[in-house]
Amino acid sequence: MTILDQINQYKKKEVEAKKNTLPIKVLEQSNHFGRKPLSLVASLQKKEIGIIAEHKRKSPSKSVINDKVALPEVVKVYQNAGASGISILTDTFYFGGSLADLALARAMVPLPILRKDFIIDPYQIIEAKAFGADVILLIAASLSQTEIKEFSALAQSIGLEVLVEIHAELELKKAIHPTVNLIGVNNRNLKTFEVSIEKSIQLSEKIPAEFVKISESGIGTIESITTLQKYGFKGFLMGEHFMKSMQPGAMAQQFIQQLT
Repeated sequence: MTILDQINQYKKKEVEAKKNTLPIKVLEQSNHFGRKPLSLVASLQKKEIGIIAEHKRKSPSKSVINDKVALPEVVKVYQNAGASGISILTDTFYFGGSLADLALARAMVPLPILRKDFIIDPYQIIEAKAFGADVILLIAASLSQTEIKEFSALAQSIGLEVLVEIHAELELKKAIHPTVNLIGVNNRNLKTFEVSIEKSIQLSEKIPAEFVKISESGIGTIESITTLQKYGFKGFLMGEHFMKSMQPGAMAQQFIQQLT
């Protein structure tokens, strides 16, 4: 069993428990259900190069990355640094995040926020909206084509944008749907944790032009971004490169200044 299989198995149990303690009808009473979500697509299109800066405490591959810095300080400096969007890990068991992190980030910054988690149930999409997300992540390796179609349609119906993450051409075929807004290539193989930006390059020409292209993971240099930009990538999701510093916001600020 791969780590992705283990995570999805755990997530199913977690979601079932949540449904009993916080039903959908309660989630739909959240103030955020009356808020018009922000567009990550529009935010990325305003800039030649868009950075989606991530708050990430730990991961299965790296263990603890940074659990010392305060989230409000990090996301605020990300905003001031010129990030186009913010990514918040909300998985607790494997990544040390939470929905409270998402709600806090929403209160701190007027930027589009991506809820990054392992979504395997429609409940989590309603949950994302209730806690202030603007965009959800769907991982093609974890879902069927039918699930991606249904989940993305549900997200669109409540105003959320959808980023589908792929790592192979077969997964891309599952991701192509009118209610998907962005397609992200994860340079990290979620089964082996091997990382290479060559994966983005390989898949770039196969992604239809109507989708905003995002490259994720393993991006840590200006050169890697300028290379990927030539292949049509508009957004770059970066977390570990910033979070491994004791001043992630300052690291992001320096990096984005060098880009621009």
